[in-house]
Amino acid sequence: MIADQWCQTSWRAQPGSFVGLMTLYESNFVRLRWLVRDLRAITSCVVSKADTDCDLYLTPLELSRYTSVFRLTYEFALEGECVRDPDLEVCVYHDARLAEVRSFRGFQRHPQLSKLQSGLKRELDQRWTRNMMLNKWLEYCAEQGHHF
Repeated sequence: MIADQWCQTSWRAQPGSFVGLMTLYESNFVRLRWLVRDLRAITSCVVSKADTDCDLYLTPLELSRYTSVFRLTYEFALEGECVRDPDLEVCVYHDARLAEVRSFRGFQRHPQLSKLQSGLKRELDQRWTRNMMLNKWLEYCAEQGHHF
């Protein structure tokens, strides 16, 4: 198993920096691989079931040779409707071994997250917030026993 603590960098990456963000993308890729051994093999929606957590859905949105875009989410039934939360669109760069969150639709539903996002003016800060959330969530999912 690949562990993200073995991701090597030749410089010291500072949190909040561009270099640090690229390191976070690399860690996201490693953690996503904890759940999905072969990302290129996912061509239709798959569900991971864990005894201690909600069902986790991974749906391919775009597939190409070098990049793939997936939706990663939990799905809940609420008043007869399907609610996805958190609802992340994750872009995987296979050749570079990076994964980044393109969008996070959960901010609008949660007042505290919306407030946090509105305070982030720089694009770099917004990317840090979205991708740190993915990083921690992937670690949580692995700890709960999720695997596709």
